[in-house]
Amino acid sequence: MPRHIHVACGIIERGGMVLAARRGAGKEMALKWEFPGGKIESGESAEECVRRELREEMGISVAVRAALPSSTHDYPDFSVTLYPVVCAITSGEIVLNEHAAIKWLAPEDLPGLDWAEADFPVIDDYLAGGWSLDTVSGKPESSEADGSGRMGFRTDTI
Repeated sequence: MPRHIHVACGIIERGGMVLAARRGAGKEMALKWEFPGGKIESGESAEECVRRELREEMGISVAVRAALPSSTHDYPDFSVTLYPVVCAITSGEIVLNEHAAIKWLAPEDLPGLDWAEADFPVIDDYLAGGWSLDTVSGKPESSEADGSGRMGFRTDTI
């Protein structure tokens, strides 16, 4: 029976944009795009996992704004259940400890990247949710992250 892993992933919003992270060349699903995160440890919630993983992988602290529905995808050698959370950077500068690259994209541009297969239902749920992104900080001047700013969130769900 193939292994089954549980992974929390952060949909990081800033100034109307969403962060996509490209997996490193030496990893499973090398160079595929994903929402950053990692395996949920025993006794850990998805929100706690995202906070921990983003500190470890990118050197940032985040505030969790909302959770999206989980989704399961079966790869040939394993299954993964993703637990996506919408979040905002509260402190830190993005450092690529695990990823090869990042991009800030408008939500409607997310489907255009070469994503890991398990992320497509997450993208669909995110786009279908009608998330209202913060426009206070404006769009970044470039696709490079500066690690500052706060994201918007869907205010009708809190």
